[in-house]
Amino acid sequence: MTPARFVVDNSVVMAWCFEDEASKYADAVLECLEESEAVVPAIWPLEVGNVLLAAERKGRLGKADVVRFLELVRGLPLSVEQESPERMLTDIITLARELGLSTYDASYLDLAMRSGLPIATQDKSLMKAARKCGVALLGKK
Repeated sequence: MTPARFVVDNSVVMAWCFEDEASKYADAVLECLEESEAVVPAIWPLEVGNVLLAAERKGRLGKADVVRFLELVRGLPLSVEQESPERMLTDIITLARELGLSTYDASYLDLAMRSGLPIATQDKSLMKAARKCGVALLGKK
């Protein structure tokens, strides 16, 4: 059964853009969005933009590819959860330090922990940390 809402990590979102990162798991998560809403932390739009711009600069994507992908993403049921700078500079950094994560990955985990939602990720470190914190992994046991 697909949950009404879940947190989606950028590793899954970027798999929808790059053929060499595509996976059956990422495709299944995208299908879940036909019935569900994904929730992302406040840093997510900047993280997406950074990955796409870096790919464009390296010639991995053209400008038209970036525009097309951003149109696809804007059409998905994704909501961005805002976070206070105070929490970002304290709780999320502490969580990242304790679990050996980047602050970016810790922001997804923190959101899943606070909201009680499962998380969709392809990042092995984030999966391990989620399990350690008792956060359910969407579509995984």
